[in-house]
Amino acid sequence: MTHAPSRSTIRADAAPGTTARRPAAGGPIERFTLSGATLQAIRERILSGAYAEGDPLRQDAIAAELGVSRIPVREALRQLEVEGLVTFSPHRGAVVSTFSIAEIEELFELRAQIESDLVRRAVPKMAAENFARADEILDAYDAAFRSRDVAAWGELNWQLHSTLLAPAQRPLTLGIAARLHRHAERYARMQLALTHGESRASEEHRAIVTAARRHNADRAAQLMGTHITGAGRSLVRFLREQRSESS
Repeated sequence: MTHAPSRSTIRADAAPGTTARRPAAGGPIERFTLSGATLQAIRERILSGAYAEGDPLRQDAIAAELGVSRIPVREALRQLEVEGLVTFSPHRGAVVSTFSIAEIEELFELRAQIESDLVRRAVPKMAAENFARADEILDAYDAAFRSRDVAAWGELNWQLHSTLLAPAQRPLTLGIAARLHRHAERYARMQLALTHGESRASEEHRAIVTAARRHNADRAAQLMGTHITGAGRSLVRFLREQRSESS
């Protein structure tokens, strides 16, 4: 695995592109914060494509790159295995997971079904603060697109979706939706960065929020399903072209 040197190493209180909170007095020991920062840093490198699908993830090399010991790296890789972003092979060790086209299609179909159901359940329970938070995220989302801040897109996208889904009060289902989103995020980032599909995404998000604000649960669910399935089809077309060119 060959990558450009990292611009900075991880400190116990910060990770690249993130703000890690310091432990409160009497709280977790500093190593816990370092482990969390290491996890965030490796996850971000996978989601951004810095560690591409199929890349070996050598603990010594990553530890040297991040300026940490192998222990938090090993812990991070095991957590990322649980999230589905890392696969352990008997012969190659840890590698960045690769999804087939069929698996990506299935992933988006599942997201569409789950998130449509959640938003339908959520709309009747939404309050003014939910809509205020959604508007805040939408503005930040548009600002990130204008500045081409690719790293912010996926996080803001999930913040918006989870804001709309959380009022359903179905934490187990929401957890499944979050994991599916994370699987899709690295591919979606790449697609948006190269195809400039951000304008459509922003318009679709605003339409979902408008339907929810009007207390039209069925319309919000329909728009959510159409939004996710449309994004999935567009992404699959994009990935087929990319993979055929590289084969």
